[in-house]
Amino acid sequence: MSVKHSLLALLERGPAYGYQLRSAFESATGNTWPLNIGQVYTTLSRLERDEMVEALPENESGQRPYRITETGKRHLASWFASPVKAADRPRDELTIKLALAVTTPGVNVTEVIQRQRAATLRVLQEYTRLKADENADLAWKLVLESMIFRAEAEIRWLDHTEAVVARAELPAPSPFDVTEPTPETEALQEKR
Repeated sequence: MSVKHSLLALLERGPAYGYQLRSAFESATGNTWPLNIGQVYTTLSRLERDEMVEALPENESGQRPYRITETGKRHLASWFASPVKAADRPRDELTIKLALAVTTPGVNVTEVIQRQRAATLRVLQEYTRLKADENADLAWKLVLESMIFRAEAEIRWLDHTEAVVARAELPAPSPFDVTEPTPETEALQEKR
């Protein structure tokens, strides 16, 4: 998630200072992504350095608002026009946890999966309850629906993983088992 692009998008609405930007960001995301005010000001400083925003004179309250520049507008337009890369799912903690669980002696993988499924179902129920709020703004509804779809996908993936594990012969051989190389395996290694 790009804080830089988020701040540029918020500044496209009009000049604002750091606390206003943080508040608008958190409101738009339904407070699902708390933003550190230090991160906001650090990002604004970088954007100013890169001539994507400019600082305006302090207001009567001593706050310094920022506004987006033409360079920032072009950069923001390019960001909106570019697709987001697919999530790097293999680095997901749950994926790694289950990959290690199936190769770690003594771990009841089915139990790990069932605990995760129960936790994800509870989260999904909470998201569904929140979705019933008729007064929620559109930005928050979009974020919430994305979280619902991801939770549903995780549950489907856990169901699939449980079925695969049930068919597999566990435990898997240890990756630390060392066998003496043969001339054939050495030749294969050299080709890689």
